Amino acid sequence: MEAFIVDALRSPRGAAREWGGLASIKPVELLAQLYQALEARNDLDPSEVEDIILGCVTQSGDQGGNIAKISALYAGWSEQTSGHTVNRFCTSGLTACNTAAMKIMSGMEDLVIGGGVESMSRCPMFSDGGPWYSDKEVMKKTRFIHMGISGDLVATLEGFERTDVDAYALRSQQRAARARAEGYFERSIIPIRDNEGNVALAQDQIIREDASMEKLAALEPSFAELGQKGLDAIALSQYPELEAINHVHHPGNSPGMVDGAALVLFASDQQIRAQELTPRARVVAFANASVEPVVMLTAGQKAAQKALDKAGLRPEDIDLYEVNEGFAAVALKFEKDFNLAPEKMNVNGGAIAMGHPMGASGAILLGTLLDELERQNLKRGLVSLCGGAGVGEAMIIERC
Repeated sequence: MEAFIVDALRSPRGAAREWGGLASIKPVELLAQLYQALEARNDLDPSEVEDIILGCVTQSGDQGGNIAKISALYAGWSEQTSGHTVNRFCTSGLTACNTAAMKIMSGMEDLVIGGGVESMSRCPMFSDGGPWYSDKEVMKKTRFIHMGISGDLVATLEGFERTDVDAYALRSQQRAARARAEGYFERSIIPIRDNEGNVALAQDQIIREDASMEKLAALEPSFAELGQKGLDAIALSQYPELEAINHVHHPGNSPGMVDGAALVLFASDQQIRAQELTPRARVVAFANASVEPVVMLTAGQKAAQKALDKAGLRPEDIDLYEVNEGFAAVALKFEKDFNLAPEKMNVNGGAIAMGHPMGASGAILLGTLLDELERQNLKRGLVSLCGGAGVGEAMIIERC
């Protein structure tokens, strides 16, 4: 059985600050507006949706208590629609989409939503107090280091210098600014309204049109001090061939912290006929993978290769790639490992420019990829993300 993508939509990404455009919007409300838009855009009967699977990394406070199910009830959707929330760190949104597709391909269900949500202004990263980053015994035994140290470790291992990662970051900003100005994101973005019905945010908020190499060069490394407190020593013990960690990442070449949500509607051929839906793409293959937890941020490549192998494809068979920019060095390594031309990967910028709402990013990237394949009239694309503790996820899609 095949799984088809019928629609993909998302909120804008708002700065995870008190002044951020989505900071006053509860996650359930953010999702409710997306459910309503998905229903209206596709003349969808919500009672036919059998399950909703949402990625969410910090499942506490406003995002706790199985937000997938509760947000659907809050939106007024059918009590018959079930829901569950998943956490595979930064890959969670794509994990949710892969699981949705898997359910359909197995014959278990016929109409499923995958997606994600993360309100980082209301539920900051690490605020759930998970043992991996709060229990000293667990941290020591699992060799926990901050993701930023891992990003710097990748740069050191690959020989990427400060100018390399800054140049990549500038490319991300310039592409995102152009894409926003040209309206490339408009098909997917749903403007989010406040309690009074006014538009709270209509576009991605943190893109820096004024970015330059000079401004990036003036920023101090973000993770050198953490490294001095013992985290560099953990990395060096795992990679003794290195003499030191070259700390090259800073706020300008790291993923921004933002609020956001996204939904992707998956359907079987049976439901497409029954509800007279129009499929936009079919799911070709998907995979998850894991690498050792200190380097952590290279599992996206491993998952991507695994998905390619399952599909019987080569990297050059993919027209466009959307790779989460979990630090500039991570994206540069992906591009290097697959020998990709710059015009094939993250052609409209990425998380460095627009931010990384952790649980939602995978679903956002999937929608961005589909929109761009259609805009350029291309056939096949691949989404990939890496995540904490060494996890990775990938999906390959093909336009109908």
